[in-house]
Amino acid sequence: SLTGSIMQLKVDGELAYIATGNRPQDSEKPTVLFIHGTGQDHTIWVLPARYFARHDRNVLAVDLPGHGRSGGQPLNTIEEMADWVIEVLDTVGLSTAAIVGHSLGSLVAIAAAGRHPERVRSLALVGVTVPMPVSPYLLECAERDEHRAIEMLNFWGFSKSAQLGGSPAPGNWMLGGGMRLMETARPGVIYTDLNACNEYIEGLDHASNIRCPALLILGERDILTPARSAQTVVKALPDAETVVMSGSGHALLAEQPDPVLDQLIRVV
Repeated sequence: SLTGSIMQLKVDGELAYIATGNRPQDSEKPTVLFIHGTGQDHTIWVLPARYFARHDRNVLAVDLPGHGRSGGQPLNTIEEMADWVIEVLDTVGLSTAAIVGHSLGSLVAIAAAGRHPERVRSLALVGVTVPMPVSPYLLECAERDEHRAIEMLNFWGFSKSAQLGGSPAPGNWMLGGGMRLMETARPGVIYTDLNACNEYIEGLDHASNIRCPALLILGERDILTPARSAQTVVKALPDAETVVMSGSGHALLAEQPDPVLDQLIRVV
């Protein structure tokens, strides 16, 4: 199916699930493609996906292979994920897109724009750093599918104030919601994602090959991808702007959804 609120199509012979913001695709409109982070799925993009779908954009919020409702096994490298994203555009019949990625997804966005520069018209990189090393202990816990890996990712991923409460969506618990989403990941997915981030060594080369503008949206209190560490990739990108969200941790889409959307509106 290529119309309606979702698309389900075959990419590399496996079912790919893509949320569209409840709008059909129109080749005359600009496209924005959203890529989630480690162990997550398209649901982290509900607010921006709905906004852009209602403001004359084609929206493709993907579940990467092996994630969410997409079939197949998780892909082992950032480069494979990037090429898969371009195959999604090919399958849908769209020539170019703005790509928005969070964390793991930001690396996939960089690789897609670096390997296929003619296909990407702009980038928004949320919670990004290049390289993106992962602690050996976290990798070991994830490889054993221990719940401790999910706990570490979320306790480090949310700022201390966000862990106490204060969700922008009344009645929701940000930390609990983040953990529950990762708990739905299939065995091996979180390890595969983290290992792909850890082993992605071509990021700065890919960044230097990008030909479109890039906006980096960073969290002031991000422990997983500290804002200061993003300067390396900023220097590698030909056209980059940085915005630091005051008080936010790595989970920017949960902690500061409206300010993040305000920034995305500027570039996609």
